[in-house]
Amino acid sequence: MFADRATIILKSGKGGDGHVSFRREKYVPDGGPDGGDGGKGGDVVFEIDDGQNTLADYRHRRKFAAQPGEEGGKRNCHGRNGADLVLKVPAGTVIMDAASGKVIADMSGDNRRQVILPGGRGGLGNQHFATSTMQAPKYAQPGGEAIELEVRLELKVIADVGLVGFPNVGKSTLLSRVTNAQPKIANYHFTTLQPNLGVVDLEDAPGFVIADIPGLIEGASEGVGLGLEFLRHIERTKVMIHVVDAAGTEGRDPIADIRAIEKELRAYDPKLLEKPQVIAANKIDAIYSDENEVIEALRAEFEADGIQVFPVSAVSGKGLRELLYHVSGLLASCSKEPVVYEQEFDPAVRFLRDEPYTIVRSDDAAFVVEGPKIEKMLGYTNMDSEKGFLFFQKFLKEQGILKELEARGIQDGDTVRMYGHEFDYYK
Repeated sequence: MFADRATIILKSGKGGDGHVSFRREKYVPDGGPDGGDGGKGGDVVFEIDDGQNTLADYRHRRKFAAQPGEEGGKRNCHGRNGADLVLKVPAGTVIMDAASGKVIADMSGDNRRQVILPGGRGGLGNQHFATSTMQAPKYAQPGGEAIELEVRLELKVIADVGLVGFPNVGKSTLLSRVTNAQPKIANYHFTTLQPNLGVVDLEDAPGFVIADIPGLIEGASEGVGLGLEFLRHIERTKVMIHVVDAAGTEGRDPIADIRAIEKELRAYDPKLLEKPQVIAANKIDAIYSDENEVIEALRAEFEADGIQVFPVSAVSGKGLRELLYHVSGLLASCSKEPVVYEQEFDPAVRFLRDEPYTIVRSDDAAFVVEGPKIEKMLGYTNMDSEKGFLFFQKFLKEQGILKELEARGIQDGDTVRMYGHEFDYYK
Protein backbone atom coordinates (compact mmCIF):
# COMPACT_ATOMS: atom_id res chain seq x y z
CA MET A 1 0.00 0.00 0.00
CA PHE A 2 1.15 3.53 -0.73
CA ALA A 3 2.71 5.06 2.38
CA ASP A 4 1.44 8.63 2.46
CA ARG A 5 1.03 8.85 6.24
CA ALA A 6 3.14 7.90 9.23
CA THR A 7 3.19 8.71 12.94
CA ILE A 8 6.59 8.77 14.62
CA ILE A 9 8.23 9.94 17.85
CA LEU A 10 11.11 12.41 17.61
CA LYS A 11 13.63 13.32 20.29
CA SER A 12 16.35 15.93 20.08
CA GLY A 13 19.68 15.48 21.86
CA LYS A 14 20.09 16.53 25.48
CA GLY A 15 22.78 19.11 26.08
CA GLY A 16 25.92 17.91 27.86
CA ASP A 17 26.36 18.97 31.49
CA GLY A 18 28.98 21.48 32.50
CA HIS A 19 31.91 20.02 34.44
CA VAL A 20 33.16 20.77 37.95
CA SER A 21 36.93 20.51 38.34
CA PHE A 22 39.93 22.49 39.61
CA ARG A 23 43.46 22.93 38.35
CA ARG A 24 45.94 20.57 39.91
CA GLU A 25 49.50 21.66 39.23
CA LYS A 26 52.76 21.21 41.05
CA TYR A 27 53.50 24.09 43.41
CA VAL A 28 49.97 25.47 42.85
CA PRO A 29 48.04 24.21 45.88
CA ASP A 30 44.86 26.21 45.21
CA GLY A 31 44.25 26.09 41.46
CA GLY A 32 41.17 27.82 40.12
CA PRO A 33 38.14 26.21 38.51
CA ASP A 34 38.73 24.71 35.06
CA GLY A 35 35.51 22.76 34.36
CA GLY A 36 34.63 22.80 30.66
CA ASP A 37 31.26 23.41 29.06
CA GLY A 38 29.03 20.62 27.85
CA GLY A 39 28.34 20.08 24.15
CA LYS A 40 25.11 21.05 22.46
CA GLY A 41 22.61 18.28 21.80
CA GLY A 42 21.84 17.31 18.21
CA ASP A 43 18.91 18.85 16.32
CA VAL A 44 16.16 16.90 14.59
CA VAL A 45 16.15 18.11 10.99
CA PHE A 46 13.83 17.29 8.08
CA GLU A 47 15.18 17.54 4.55
CA ILE A 48 13.61 17.03 1.13
CA ASP A 49 14.97 14.12 -0.91
CA ASP A 50 13.94 14.38 -4.56
CA GLY A 51 14.58 10.67 -4.96
CA GLN A 52 11.77 9.72 -2.57
CA ASN A 53 8.04 9.69 -3.34
CA THR A 54 6.61 7.83 -0.33
CA LEU A 55 6.90 7.81 3.46
CA ALA A 56 7.66 4.07 3.49
CA ASP A 57 10.82 4.62 5.56
CA TYR A 58 8.68 5.66 8.52
CA ARG A 59 6.03 2.97 8.49
CA HIS A 60 8.01 0.28 10.34
CA ARG A 61 10.15 2.37 12.66
CA ARG A 62 8.56 4.53 15.32
CA LYS A 63 11.31 6.31 17.28
CA PHE A 64 14.05 8.61 16.02
CA ALA A 65 16.54 10.39 18.31
CA ALA A 66 19.40 12.81 17.79
CA GLN A 67 22.67 12.34 19.66
CA PRO A 68 23.13 13.99 23.09
CA GLY A 69 26.00 16.39 23.74
CA GLU A 70 28.99 15.20 25.76
CA GLU A 71 29.75 16.43 29.26
CA GLY A 72 32.48 19.05 29.63
CA GLY A 73 35.86 17.90 30.88
CA LYS A 74 38.81 18.99 32.98
CA ARG A 75 41.22 21.69 31.86
CA ASN A 76 38.48 23.73 30.16
CA CYS A 77 37.77 20.93 27.69
CA HIS A 78 34.50 21.50 25.82
CA GLY A 79 32.22 18.47 25.40
CA ARG A 80 31.59 17.31 21.86
CA ASN A 81 28.33 18.46 20.26
CA GLY A 82 25.78 15.74 19.53
CA ALA A 83 25.26 14.80 15.88
CA ASP A 84 22.10 16.11 14.22
CA LEU A 85 19.46 13.62 13.10
CA VAL A 86 18.57 14.35 9.46
CA LEU A 87 15.35 12.70 8.25
CA LYS A 88 14.78 12.61 4.47
CA VAL A 89 11.22 13.02 3.17
CA PRO A 90 9.66 13.55 -0.27
CA ALA A 91 8.63 17.04 -1.36
CA GLY A 92 5.10 17.84 -0.23
CA THR A 93 5.42 16.25 3.22
CA VAL A 94 3.54 18.12 5.94
CA ILE A 95 4.76 17.60 9.52
CA MET A 96 2.08 18.03 12.19
CA ASP A 97 1.84 17.74 15.95
CA ALA A 98 0.11 14.39 16.48
CA ALA A 99 -1.87 15.60 19.50
CA SER A 100 -3.32 18.81 18.08
CA GLY A 101 -3.05 18.27 14.32
CA LYS A 102 -1.40 21.70 13.94
CA VAL A 103 1.18 22.19 11.20
CA ILE A 104 4.83 22.33 12.32
CA ALA A 105 6.38 22.49 8.86
CA ASP A 106 5.47 22.03 5.21
CA MET A 107 8.39 20.62 3.26
CA SER A 108 7.43 22.24 -0.02
CA GLY A 109 8.66 24.96 -2.36
CA ASP A 110 11.75 26.74 -1.05
CA ASN A 111 11.52 25.03 2.34
CA ARG A 112 13.89 22.15 1.64
CA ARG A 113 15.50 21.85 5.07
CA GLN A 114 14.10 22.77 8.48
CA VAL A 115 15.07 22.18 12.10
CA ILE A 116 11.99 20.75 13.81
CA LEU A 117 13.37 20.08 17.32
CA PRO A 118 16.50 21.95 18.48
CA GLY A 119 18.96 20.13 20.70
CA GLY A 120 19.50 21.19 24.30
CA ARG A 121 22.18 23.84 24.94
CA GLY A 122 25.40 22.75 26.57
CA GLY A 123 25.73 23.50 30.29
CA LEU A 124 28.40 25.92 31.53
CA GLY A 125 31.36 24.57 33.48
CA ASN A 126 32.17 25.81 36.97
CA GLN A 127 34.83 28.19 35.64
CA HIS A 128 31.99 30.54 34.56
CA PHE A 129 30.71 30.92 38.12
CA ALA A 130 33.94 32.09 39.77
CA THR A 131 33.85 35.59 41.29
CA SER A 132 36.11 37.58 43.55
CA THR A 133 34.16 36.33 46.56
CA MET A 134 33.53 32.80 45.34
CA GLN A 135 36.76 31.60 43.76
CA ALA A 136 36.05 27.87 43.95
CA PRO A 137 32.46 27.24 42.80
CA LYS A 138 31.52 23.60 43.28
CA TYR A 139 28.62 23.54 40.88
CA ALA A 140 28.09 23.73 37.13
CA GLN A 141 25.12 24.20 34.87
CA PRO A 142 23.34 21.10 33.59
CA GLY A 143 22.74 20.70 29.87
CA GLY A 144 19.43 21.75 28.34
CA GLU A 145 16.74 19.10 28.24
CA ALA A 146 15.91 17.15 25.11
CA ILE A 147 12.55 17.73 23.42
CA GLU A 148 10.41 14.70 22.66
CA LEU A 149 7.37 14.97 20.43
CA GLU A 150 5.04 12.68 18.53
CA VAL A 151 4.44 13.96 15.01
CA ARG A 152 2.28 12.91 12.10
CA LEU A 153 3.72 12.99 8.59
CA GLU A 154 1.36 13.41 5.64
CA LEU A 155 2.40 13.49 2.02
CA LYS A 156 0.27 15.84 -0.07
CA VAL A 157 1.35 15.65 -3.69
CA ILE A 158 2.34 18.83 -5.49
CA ALA A 159 0.63 19.03 -8.88
CA ASP A 160 -1.18 21.72 -10.85
CA VAL A 161 -3.95 19.42 -12.04
CA GLY A 162 -5.59 16.43 -10.39
CA LEU A 163 -7.40 13.63 -12.21
CA VAL A 164 -10.32 12.45 -10.07
CA GLY A 165 -12.88 9.75 -10.72
CA PHE A 166 -14.06 6.33 -9.72
CA PRO A 167 -11.90 3.26 -10.41
CA ASN A 168 -11.57 1.93 -13.97
CA VAL A 169 -12.66 5.12 -15.76
CA GLY A 170 -9.26 5.44 -17.44
CA LYS A 171 -7.37 8.01 -15.36
CA SER A 172 -4.09 6.09 -15.44
CA THR A 173 -4.39 5.51 -19.18
CA LEU A 174 -5.09 9.20 -19.77
CA LEU A 175 -2.08 10.19 -17.66
CA SER A 176 0.21 7.82 -19.55
CA ARG A 177 -1.06 9.21 -22.86
CA VAL A 178 -0.51 12.93 -22.16
CA THR A 179 2.67 12.73 -20.04
CA ASN A 180 5.84 10.69 -19.68
CA ALA A 181 4.44 8.94 -16.61
CA GLN A 182 4.20 5.15 -16.67
CA PRO A 183 1.56 4.16 -14.12
CA LYS A 184 0.51 0.55 -13.62
CA ILE A 185 -2.72 -0.12 -15.51
CA ALA A 186 -5.02 -3.08 -14.95
CA ASN A 187 -8.73 -3.85 -14.88
CA TYR A 188 -9.55 -3.98 -11.19
CA HIS A 189 -10.64 -1.57 -8.51
CA PHE A 190 -8.02 0.60 -6.86
CA THR A 191 -5.45 -0.22 -9.51
CA THR A 192 -3.78 3.05 -8.58
CA LEU A 193 -2.59 2.81 -4.99
CA GLN A 194 -0.42 5.90 -5.15
CA PRO A 195 -0.67 9.26 -6.90
CA ASN A 196 1.28 9.19 -10.15
CA LEU A 197 2.68 12.48 -11.45
CA GLY A 198 3.56 13.47 -15.00
CA VAL A 199 4.46 16.63 -16.90
CA VAL A 200 2.30 17.85 -19.79
CA ASP A 201 4.28 19.71 -22.48
CA LEU A 202 2.33 21.94 -24.90
CA GLU A 203 3.74 23.56 -28.03
CA ASP A 204 2.54 27.14 -27.63
CA ALA A 205 1.20 27.21 -24.07
CA PRO A 206 2.69 26.70 -20.61
CA GLY A 207 3.04 23.08 -19.53
CA PHE A 208 1.86 21.77 -16.17
CA VAL A 209 2.16 18.90 -13.71
CA ILE A 210 -0.76 16.50 -13.61
CA ALA A 211 -1.48 13.86 -10.95
CA ASP A 212 -3.63 10.75 -11.13
CA ILE A 213 -5.43 10.78 -7.77
CA PRO A 214 -6.34 7.20 -6.75
CA GLY A 215 -9.96 6.11 -7.17
CA LEU A 216 -12.51 7.35 -4.68
CA ILE A 217 -15.65 5.66 -3.42
CA GLU A 218 -18.70 6.92 -1.63
CA GLY A 219 -18.00 7.39 2.06
CA ALA A 220 -14.35 8.23 1.42
CA SER A 221 -14.54 11.38 3.55
CA GLU A 222 -15.69 9.20 6.45
CA GLY A 223 -12.75 6.85 6.08
CA VAL A 224 -14.43 4.20 3.93
CA GLY A 225 -12.07 2.36 1.58
CA LEU A 226 -8.85 4.06 0.57
CA GLY A 227 -10.45 7.37 -0.35
CA LEU A 228 -9.69 9.32 2.83
CA GLU A 229 -6.00 8.56 2.52
CA PHE A 230 -5.87 10.28 -0.87
CA LEU A 231 -8.38 13.12 -0.57
CA ARG A 232 -5.57 15.18 0.95
CA HIS A 233 -3.66 15.06 -2.33
CA ILE A 234 -6.33 17.14 -4.06
CA GLU A 235 -5.69 20.03 -1.66
CA ARG A 236 -2.60 21.24 -3.51
CA THR A 237 -4.01 20.99 -7.04
CA LYS A 238 -5.37 24.09 -8.75
CA VAL A 239 -7.63 22.45 -11.36
CA MET A 240 -9.58 19.18 -11.20
CA ILE A 241 -10.39 16.98 -14.18
CA HIS A 242 -13.34 14.64 -13.56
CA VAL A 243 -12.72 11.53 -15.64
CA VAL A 244 -15.88 9.52 -16.39
CA ASP A 245 -16.72 6.49 -18.55
CA ALA A 246 -18.85 7.91 -21.38
CA ALA A 247 -19.20 4.47 -22.98
CA GLY A 248 -20.81 2.87 -19.93
CA THR A 249 -18.46 -0.12 -20.01
CA GLU A 250 -18.59 -0.37 -16.21
CA GLY A 251 -22.36 0.12 -16.07
CA ARG A 252 -22.00 3.31 -14.04
CA ASP A 253 -23.88 6.62 -14.25
CA PRO A 254 -21.25 9.34 -14.91
CA ILE A 255 -23.45 12.14 -13.57
CA ALA A 256 -24.09 10.25 -10.33
CA ASP A 257 -20.37 9.51 -10.06
CA ILE A 258 -19.40 13.20 -10.36
CA ARG A 259 -22.06 14.21 -7.83
CA ALA A 260 -20.84 11.51 -5.45
CA ILE A 261 -17.25 12.75 -5.73
CA GLU A 262 -18.40 16.33 -5.19
CA LYS A 263 -20.18 15.16 -2.04
CA GLU A 264 -16.98 13.56 -0.74
CA LEU A 265 -14.91 16.64 -1.57
CA ARG A 266 -17.45 18.89 0.16
CA ALA A 267 -17.43 16.70 3.26
CA TYR A 268 -13.62 16.73 3.37
CA ASP A 269 -13.15 20.44 2.64
CA PRO A 270 -15.81 22.63 0.93
CA LYS A 271 -13.07 24.89 -0.46
CA LEU A 272 -12.00 22.10 -2.82
CA LEU A 273 -15.13 22.67 -4.90
CA GLU A 274 -14.07 26.29 -5.50
CA LYS A 275 -11.28 25.06 -7.77
CA PRO A 276 -11.86 25.22 -11.56
CA GLN A 277 -13.22 21.91 -12.87
CA VAL A 278 -13.53 20.23 -16.24
CA ILE A 279 -15.02 16.89 -17.32
CA ALA A 280 -13.21 14.38 -19.53
CA ALA A 281 -15.86 12.05 -20.98
CA ASN A 282 -13.50 9.17 -21.65
CA LYS A 283 -13.68 5.98 -23.76
CA ILE A 284 -15.39 7.53 -26.81
CA ASP A 285 -13.42 5.00 -28.86
CA ALA A 286 -15.92 2.43 -27.55
CA ILE A 287 -19.00 4.26 -28.93
CA TYR A 288 -20.24 4.55 -32.50
CA SER A 289 -19.79 8.36 -32.78
CA ASP A 290 -18.14 11.23 -30.96
CA GLU A 291 -21.35 12.02 -29.08
CA ASN A 292 -23.97 9.91 -27.35
CA GLU A 293 -26.79 10.38 -24.85
CA VAL A 294 -24.31 10.17 -21.92
CA ILE A 295 -22.22 13.07 -23.21
CA GLU A 296 -25.37 15.09 -24.01
CA ALA A 297 -26.63 14.51 -20.47
CA LEU A 298 -23.27 15.58 -19.02
CA ARG A 299 -23.34 18.82 -21.02
CA ALA A 300 -26.91 19.55 -19.93
CA GLU A 301 -26.07 18.89 -16.29
CA PHE A 302 -22.75 20.71 -15.87
CA GLU A 303 -22.01 23.23 -18.62
CA ALA A 304 -24.61 25.64 -17.23
CA ASP A 305 -22.38 25.82 -14.11
CA GLY A 306 -19.32 26.65 -16.23
CA ILE A 307 -17.87 23.13 -16.14
CA GLN A 308 -16.99 22.22 -19.72
CA VAL A 309 -17.33 18.66 -21.06
CA PHE A 310 -14.70 17.20 -23.45
CA PRO A 311 -15.33 13.86 -25.17
CA VAL A 312 -11.94 12.12 -25.25
CA SER A 313 -10.29 8.78 -25.78
CA ALA A 314 -7.25 8.05 -23.65
CA VAL A 315 -6.54 5.06 -25.90
CA SER A 316 -6.57 6.79 -29.30
CA GLY A 317 -5.74 10.29 -28.08
CA LYS A 318 -8.82 11.83 -29.68
CA GLY A 319 -9.99 15.07 -28.02
CA LEU A 320 -7.04 15.24 -25.61
CA ARG A 321 -5.41 18.25 -27.29
CA GLU A 322 -8.54 20.38 -26.83
CA LEU A 323 -8.86 19.22 -23.21
CA LEU A 324 -5.23 20.03 -22.33
CA TYR A 325 -5.26 23.49 -23.89
CA HIS A 326 -8.49 24.30 -22.03
CA VAL A 327 -6.88 23.17 -18.77
CA SER A 328 -3.81 25.30 -19.52
CA GLY A 329 -6.12 28.30 -19.93
CA LEU A 330 -7.81 27.57 -16.59
CA LEU A 331 -4.41 27.40 -14.90
CA ALA A 332 -3.46 30.77 -16.37
CA SER A 333 -6.33 32.33 -14.44
CA CYS A 334 -5.32 30.67 -11.15
CA SER A 335 -2.99 32.12 -8.56
CA LYS A 336 0.67 31.39 -9.27
CA GLU A 337 1.44 31.01 -5.57
CA PRO A 338 2.04 27.39 -4.55
CA VAL A 339 -0.22 25.94 -1.89
CA VAL A 340 2.02 25.89 1.20
CA TYR A 341 0.68 25.33 4.70
CA GLU A 342 1.70 27.95 7.24
CA GLN A 343 3.31 26.93 10.53
CA GLU A 344 0.74 26.74 13.33
CA PHE A 345 2.82 25.12 16.05
CA ASP A 346 6.46 25.54 17.11
CA PRO A 347 7.49 22.78 19.54
CA ALA A 348 10.67 24.66 20.49
CA VAL A 349 8.69 27.69 21.66
CA ARG A 350 6.32 25.49 23.60
CA PHE A 351 9.18 23.69 25.30
CA LEU A 352 11.17 26.83 26.07
CA ARG A 353 8.16 28.48 27.61
CA ASP A 354 8.52 28.55 31.41
CA GLU A 355 7.45 25.29 32.93
CA PRO A 356 4.49 25.67 35.27
CA TYR A 357 4.89 26.00 39.01
CA THR A 358 2.41 26.13 41.87
CA ILE A 359 2.25 28.26 45.02
CA VAL A 360 -0.03 27.13 47.85
CA ARG A 361 -0.38 27.97 51.54
CA SER A 362 0.18 25.05 53.91
CA ASP A 363 -1.60 24.49 57.21
CA ASP A 364 1.23 26.26 59.06
CA ALA A 365 0.87 29.31 56.75
CA ALA A 366 4.10 28.60 54.87
CA PHE A 367 4.23 29.29 51.12
CA VAL A 368 4.89 25.97 49.34
CA VAL A 369 6.39 26.44 45.88
CA GLU A 370 6.75 23.45 43.54
CA GLY A 371 7.49 22.89 39.87
CA PRO A 372 9.74 20.69 37.67
CA LYS A 373 12.20 23.46 36.87
CA ILE A 374 12.51 24.45 40.55
CA GLU A 375 13.16 20.85 41.53
CA LYS A 376 15.88 20.50 38.87
CA MET A 377 17.52 23.77 39.92
CA LEU A 378 17.65 22.69 43.57
CA GLY A 379 19.14 19.37 42.48
CA TYR A 380 22.33 20.89 41.11
CA THR A 381 22.69 24.09 43.17
CA ASN A 382 24.90 24.09 46.26
CA MET A 383 22.55 25.81 48.69
CA ASP A 384 25.19 25.68 51.47
CA SER A 385 27.36 28.24 49.73
CA GLU A 386 26.65 31.94 49.53
CA LYS A 387 27.26 31.95 45.79
CA GLY A 388 24.88 29.04 45.25
CA PHE A 389 22.16 30.66 47.34
CA LEU A 390 22.49 33.94 45.41
CA PHE A 391 22.41 31.98 42.16
CA PHE A 392 19.13 30.32 43.22
CA GLN A 393 17.62 33.66 44.28
CA LYS A 394 18.44 35.09 40.86
CA PHE A 395 16.68 32.11 39.27
CA LEU A 396 13.54 32.74 41.37
CA LYS A 397 13.53 36.38 40.30
CA GLU A 398 14.03 35.62 36.60
CA GLN A 399 11.20 33.07 36.63
CA GLY A 400 8.82 35.60 38.19
CA ILE A 401 8.35 33.46 41.29
CA LEU A 402 9.33 36.21 43.74
CA LYS A 403 6.91 38.60 42.06
CA GLU A 404 4.16 35.99 42.25
CA LEU A 405 4.85 35.44 45.97
CA GLU A 406 4.51 39.19 46.55
CA ALA A 407 1.22 39.18 44.65
CA ARG A 408 0.03 36.39 46.95
CA GLY A 409 0.70 38.63 49.96
CA ILE A 410 3.96 37.25 51.35
CA GLN A 411 5.44 39.35 54.16
CA ASP A 412 8.92 39.71 55.65
CA GLY A 413 9.63 36.75 57.91
CA ASP A 414 7.16 34.39 56.20
CA THR A 415 8.38 30.87 55.43
CA VAL A 416 8.88 29.58 51.89
CA ARG A 417 9.17 25.82 51.47
CA MET A 418 10.58 24.12 48.36
CA TYR A 419 11.23 20.37 48.19
CA GLY A 420 12.61 19.99 51.71
CA HIS A 421 14.30 23.42 51.81
CA GLU A 422 12.90 26.20 54.00
CA PHE A 423 13.70 29.89 53.67
CA ASP A 424 12.63 33.02 55.53
CA TYR A 425 11.43 35.68 53.11
CA TYR A 426 12.87 39.19 53.37
CA LYS A 427 12.53 41.77 50.65
